[in-house]
Amino acid sequence: MRLQDIRFRDPFVFPYEGKYYMYGTGRPNAEDINAGRQFWCWTSTDLQMWSKPVCVFDAPDDFWAEKNFWAPEVYAYNGKFYMLASFIAEGKNRATQALVAESPLGPFKVCGKPLTPENWMCLDGTLYIEDNKPYLVFCHEWVQVQDGEIAFCPLKDDFSRADGEPTVLFKASESGWAERIVHKGRTGVVTDGPFLYHDGTSLTMFWSSFFKGAYAVGMAESASGKLAGPWLHKKDLLFEKDGGHGMVFRDFDGHLYYCLHQPNIAPKERPRFFQIQKTEQGFRIGREINNYDE
Repeated sequence: MRLQDIRFRDPFVFPYEGKYYMYGTGRPNAEDINAGRQFWCWTSTDLQMWSKPVCVFDAPDDFWAEKNFWAPEVYAYNGKFYMLASFIAEGKNRATQALVAESPLGPFKVCGKPLTPENWMCLDGTLYIEDNKPYLVFCHEWVQVQDGEIAFCPLKDDFSRADGEPTVLFKASESGWAERIVHKGRTGVVTDGPFLYHDGTSLTMFWSSFFKGAYAVGMAESASGKLAGPWLHKKDLLFEKDGGHGMVFRDFDGHLYYCLHQPNIAPKERPRFFQIQKTEQGFRIGREINNYDE
């Protein structure tokens, strides 16, 4: 199937042994993109034509979470494959949980306990390895703190739980570009979908919020080159056309891509892949791998 025929949010591409594995938020062919308690994967060798979806995680009956199975990301670490994703249940805060498998196609199994603080409303956990130590970078949601935050915490090597207290890196309002929104009676500034990329000389965080009324992707650079920052926000945005929650990957020919979903409105969301290049102002969007009408 063609990339443009796949509908979901929060795309994540994992290149591994000559094949691309793509995960995201959404049940295939479901009217409600949030329906179900599964995660799915599509595979490709050229980033344009993709396999039919394969279910890689089907939540067991005793799994703590009930709904909002969001934003799966998959990483190879210590000989296993770990999925980080967001979940929620009635009476509990949304949290990031690790799942583990022997293959990028799963089946993924529940690994330990939620990684984010129990009394925090969190989402969109992503992995960063620094000095051979795994860290979870995640959002402390604006629905709880009004001014959304991006924080990190160290993880146990088996991803079973956090290995220390969380540290807040910055608040959304500190960016200078993220705008206040009103949603379901709540007012605040959003942090969404962080992803970190080290190019060998500098550490950049891509993250999403709202700008001029539309979903957008901004960038921050660590002044120290380390996860702890301090983080300096770029004036120029990477993407302003109602798209976001993306990640960076390199294809097997060495090209660097940022993939995101766009537009940010149901039921039109589609994964889109853009080459990116680094400039003095930060990264900028280049050629799209497949030009297609929305």
